[in-house]
Order: sequence, then C-alpha cells, then structure tokens
Amino acid sequence: MSTKKRNWKPQTALVHGGTLRSGFGETSEAIYLTQGYVYETAQAAEARFKGEEPGFIYSRYANPTVDMFEKRMCALEGAEDARATASGMAAVTAALLCSVKAGDHIVAARALFGSCRWVVETLAPRYGIEATLVDGTDIANWEKAVRPNTKLFFLESPTNPTLEVVDITAVAALANSIGARLVVDNVFATPLQQKPLQLGAHIVVYSATKHIDGQGRCLGGVILSDKEWIDKNLHDYFRHTGPSLSPFNAWTLLKGLETLPLRVRQQTESAGKIADFLAEQPRIARVIYPGRTDHPQADIVRKQMSGGSTLICLDVKGGKQAAFALQNALDIVLISNNLGDAKSLITHPATTTHKNLTDEARAELGIGPGTLRLSVGLEDTDDLLEDIAQALQAAK
Repeated sequence: MSTKKRNWKPQTALVHGGTLRSGFGETSEAIYLTQGYVYETAQAAEARFKGEEPGFIYSRYANPTVDMFEKRMCALEGAEDARATASGMAAVTAALLCSVKAGDHIVAARALFGSCRWVVETLAPRYGIEATLVDGTDIANWEKAVRPNTKLFFLESPTNPTLEVVDITAVAALANSIGARLVVDNVFATPLQQKPLQLGAHIVVYSATKHIDGQGRCLGGVILSDKEWIDKNLHDYFRHTGPSLSPFNAWTLLKGLETLPLRVRQQTESAGKIADFLAEQPRIARVIYPGRTDHPQADIVRKQMSGGSTLICLDVKGGKQAAFALQNALDIVLISNNLGDAKSLITHPATTTHKNLTDEARAELGIGPGTLRLSVGLEDTDDLLEDIAQALQAAK
C-alpha cells in the first residue's frame, strides 16, 4: 500500500511522501535490511532483469527503504527522479563524473568545500577531464571560462564557508546556451530555502548527513534531476560503481525529513539573531550572513532564497590565536567540522575543512586565519547568545 501524492505542502510531503507500506500496515516506514530478493520463478527473475516486470533486484541498485527516501526527496525538491548515495561526497563525485568523459571541460566556482574542489581540480584531470575554477559571483567569469568542450558547470550556493551566493538562474541560462548542464550543491540553503531546479539548474546534490539527518547520526547523500538524465547518465554509473546508501541510513534520513522544516526554521531564526549580535561586537572584524542587508550578494539572496541560512561566517580580530581562543572558551557551542546539526557547531576552516588549500587559494576565497564557520543548532537562542558573549569576553 502506498500513499498517493496530492498537492501537498512541504511539511506534509516530508511526513508522508513516498511511503511504501507492507501488508502489515506499519505506521513508521519499514527498514528492509536485505541484500537480495527472491523470485517466484526463473521466468520472473529473467523478466525483472530485463526490466519487463517491476521490482527490486539487488540492494546495490535499489532497496524499498532507500526508494522511499528518494521519492520523498523528489517530492520536496520537485524532481522527477533521484538516487541516494552513501555520503554527500559520493553524490557530488557521481553527479560530476557520470556527466563528463575524457576531453570534456568543467567550469566550477572556486568557492567549494575542500573535497569538492579536490574532485574538480585533482581527480577529474587524472581522467583527461579539464577543469577551470572561477569567481562564481560574477557571470562574466563563467562566460570567459567557456570553451568549445565545456560540458558541465558546478557550484555551491551559499558557499562553504564564506556564504557567497551565486546567481543560479544566470549560470543555468549560460549552460543552456552552450548545451552544458549545471550541477548545484544546495546543502547550505537546504531544499526548503532554495530550489535550484526551479531556478534552472539541471542537477541538485545534497549531503544528507547535514540538515536532512540533522542530528549527527549517519552519513548519506542524494542526487536529483530529470528522469531522462538519470536513466541515461547516472543509472549505469551508479549500478556498477556502487555508491549506494544503506537501508538503515535511509530510514534514519526519512525520520530526519519529518522534522526538517521545524528544525531549519528555528535554526535560521536563531542564526539571524546571532549574526546581528556578532556584527555589533568590536572583536569581530566581519560577519557574513545571507539574511543580512550587508551581505555582498544581498540582491541575489532576495531573488533566489526564501530564508537566510543556519550558517554564519565570521572573522575574529587577532587571527588564528584569537579564533582558537574564542572556540576554546565556548561552553555550549561544540568544536566540530560538521554542520546542520541539532547541536551548534563551530570550526576553523583554515585548519580543518580547507586546510589542504594553499594560503593563496584560501585568501582568494576570503578564508583568513581568523575565519570561523558557525552552524547554529536548536539550543535556546538566548543561551547561545550568552555563550558567545562570555567566550568573546574570556578570549580577550
């Protein structure tokens, strides 16, 4: 028994979308911890492998619990199809590599998570795929980087960790004009605050480890696009390379989706208040938050995002020593390189997530020795403000 899709709002779709019930009529989605599936006859097995009969074949390809997660993400994102992966980086790597071949060219915004940048800058060229990194905030840079063999554009928006915002509609229009595709990593905005497919992007990827789980429990990722692209480009890559999501993690992520709107709304509200507080502190040199009018791309934020973010980027006066002192003085906010969690987390990108970049590359991205990335959790906002205030005072 399955739940029929109606004209649901996101909150409803995130509770009921894609539900597949067994004959037992369970309320909570079942976890199908199985590797393989049994066929009534040899003829039935042959028909299923030929695609003549529907059904599951092997959990590396598809699994009922994973299928529910994929369908629920499609309902939220407005996508035709999806494939869930073992991690966010598995999603990024699969989405990029299944889209290009030796001799092709990728243009990517230079402001990328460290591992994403490694895939574009280091891994892809090993297989004969050229790559160019640009300042993604200016569409003219994308235009200048285009070559006759450009087949793919890739960006994060907002970016990690400096929360730059890229004009997705403009980049998508450029991609369409040359017959290329645009992949958007939408982790920082969440699928609730930005809809890349509606803005013209062709493929959207998430690290479901972040807000979708949102409680520090498991890894996961997902790739969403139109069915034709997934069938033609991703299906065989996914089937044969095996970046599949485990059924247990899929079940955990389904539970996370049920509360995603509640969590993101509270985290965003708190993040806005904390960003405003930090902007007034004399020991803070800079605050970047997409919900503030002083954000460098505030006009694009208003155009393509329905909310700010759960993340804040800040620069502490005094460089690395001052940034470390501030982190060490926090009581509630935890030092961790994860984000989107129920617990507030802070990290120093120059020595963690972006440590493998050169000093020059970090400077280009606006990552200095005093830069910190704060992921706001579900704690009481006043408690967080008090914790940050006392840490600023203690770290003098």
